[in-house]
Amino acid sequence: MKRAVLALSTLLVMPAALALDGITVQIGESSENTTTYRLGAQFEFGRTLWQSDGGGVKLDGYWDAGVTRWSSLDATSLTITPMFRLSFGTSDAGVTPFLEGGIGAAYFTETDLDDQDLGSKFQFEDRLGAGLAFSGGSEVGVRYYHYSNASIKQPNDGIDMAAVYYRLAF
Repeated sequence: MKRAVLALSTLLVMPAALALDGITVQIGESSENTTTYRLGAQFEFGRTLWQSDGGGVKLDGYWDAGVTRWSSLDATSLTITPMFRLSFGTSDAGVTPFLEGGIGAAYFTETDLDDQDLGSKFQFEDRLGAGLAFSGGSEVGVRYYHYSNASIKQPNDGIDMAAVYYRLAF
């Protein structure tokens, strides 16, 4: 158990690959009915964390850094999140479905977002997603985000966002 915790903490602190692996563009809508635009950069962990015996299911991940513009709320957020991805199928199929999730950190330029009072500029980013990865490396998907300061400071109204995205891999 100690080895697993040590391996996971090393993975989170020191990503194996520091080279840019992809760029995402995203459009979404927040719980405050504002359109959001996001540009992200991905850095693969560079290793498989787990793989089924037949190789059809694989767990790996990447670091995702991004900037989101919350248009009518006149706010911008900067985020860094380690994402863990569970892929189903082999790349020989041409299209591989996946599920992903992660918890990271966010910095908001504003704390009052319409009816939501975030309480602090620092927020945690909780993210869930699903999508299709294509054999050429690009992918499309959907994501759900929740931002909250985990009651570090009151109030802690939080804000949510749902989005669709396209990733171009390098």
